[in-house]
Amino acid sequence: MPEIRALIVDDEPLARRGIRQLLAAYPDIVVAGECRDGREAVRALATVKPDLVFLDVQMPGLDGMGVIRTQGADRMPVTVFVTAHDEYAVRAFEAQALDYLVKPLSEARFRATITRVRERIRASRAGTRLAVPTDTGELLLDAGEIDWLEAQDDRVEIHAGANRYRVRQPLLALEAGLDVARFARIHRSAIVRLDQVRELRSDGAGRGATVVLRDGTVLPVSRRRLTHVRSLLTAPPAP
Repeated sequence: MPEIRALIVDDEPLARRGIRQLLAAYPDIVVAGECRDGREAVRALATVKPDLVFLDVQMPGLDGMGVIRTQGADRMPVTVFVTAHDEYAVRAFEAQALDYLVKPLSEARFRATITRVRERIRASRAGTRLAVPTDTGELLLDAGEIDWLEAQDDRVEIHAGANRYRVRQPLLALEAGLDVARFARIHRSAIVRLDQVRELRSDGAGRGATVVLRDGTVLPVSRRRLTHVRSLLTAPPAP
């Protein structure tokens, strides 16, 4: 597949070197930059524009979670958290990371992560279908089959008509593969297909809003996303 640009963020030089050495086995992944702390990482995300970031959780000053908060989870590239403690796994998935690695890194575990990274980036670049695991293999869902997506801990439930599919991927990773003209995140835990929205309801007092889908499903719209969602719903339909 085409080149993947990676950013390595860790305050320990040996840890950065270890990731760089492991990446040497993957010629399609190029180290586009290295950062020693979270503040350097925020600047690099804007200038380097990586496809992938290996992000240490614990760093002095601005830590990995702080980078996510500063940048915004929906504007992060594919993110793999690196940590010395597996207790951060839940927080990593809550931050919509694709995966997390526990130091010291093993080649086998790293290989599995790279496989997931490649699959996610390939899906985001294709932008047409989502691969959903089933008992017999993988089901490829066209975007037009998907009504909405719901984040549930480290999984996403895909609502497609009467069917429900659960995928062990963060919502951010699936969002990257969707057409922004047809889908919108209305809440940190929900993405809807815009042509499935029948009504946008607001209480008129600025306290909250909801969308009603064609099947009657009612979903909350976060206050900070309301203006953007309203503009998308009133725009001309995508071809």
